[in-house]
Amino acid sequence: MRSPARGVFVPAHLPDTIDLRGRAVAKVLSEHHVVTDRTAAWLHGVDAHLEVEHEDGPLIESCALRGHRATRLTAADGRTRDLAPGDVTVLHGVRVTTPLRTALDLGCCLRRREAYGAMVMLARQHGLTATDLVRETARYRGRRGVVQLRGLAPLVDPRLESPREAWVLLEIADAGLPLPEPQVWVEVDGVPTYRLDLAYRRRRVCVEYDGHDAHSTAEQCLYDERRRAWLRRQGWIVIVVRNGDFSGPALDRWLDELRHELRSGYSNRRW
Repeated sequence: MRSPARGVFVPAHLPDTIDLRGRAVAKVLSEHHVVTDRTAAWLHGVDAHLEVEHEDGPLIESCALRGHRATRLTAADGRTRDLAPGDVTVLHGVRVTTPLRTALDLGCCLRRREAYGAMVMLARQHGLTATDLVRETARYRGRRGVVQLRGLAPLVDPRLESPREAWVLLEIADAGLPLPEPQVWVEVDGVPTYRLDLAYRRRRVCVEYDGHDAHSTAEQCLYDERRRAWLRRQGWIVIVVRNGDFSGPALDRWLDELRHELRSGYSNRRW
């Protein structure tokens, strides 16, 4: 048995589907409550929980509809929150905040990096844009976390493919450096062949995130080495960011390298 949500257990062989998640949440909440925040993101296909939270099943985050009390169930984190009718949708029989409303709420209530990663993934999966998010921030005036939300919303780019990729772009923005372009294709003999996570085309500088899952096998590592060797022979500077490179000296290292490459107005590299 495993627990997809706190207080709900299902056979371990069942796949983790959105339908299963919805049915698990429905076992916990009444019809007078709306699923919000990280649980809402989870039902919209974006997992913003910590890995350890899945061991016992994450708490269901929710709010009560107007005129009803917040849930007191131990399996739920019940709140009160004003929601407009357009903020709520029904997903697999469960009332849940829309992807847009969920992204805005997470932009206020999560820690900055996690908030940005979740906002980007919701935007990517549900066709949201930075313009959509910025437009709605006016509704949040006076809410706790709105200053963070206002800073993150304009940076959301649905072309980013993972939360950690989003973290890389956020660190670049926080360092006051020009923003790179996500998902840039490099052609070989006129054919788009290599895709770069983040790149400055005219400078031939790229920043790539090596996540453990996508770069864990020997074959993947060998492919990356060959690909990056080819890029460097063509005059590209390749800066690699890994899982532990988001704080302290490791963060300073790659940001300083990027700053140095962007500062130079001239280069003798082959273009």
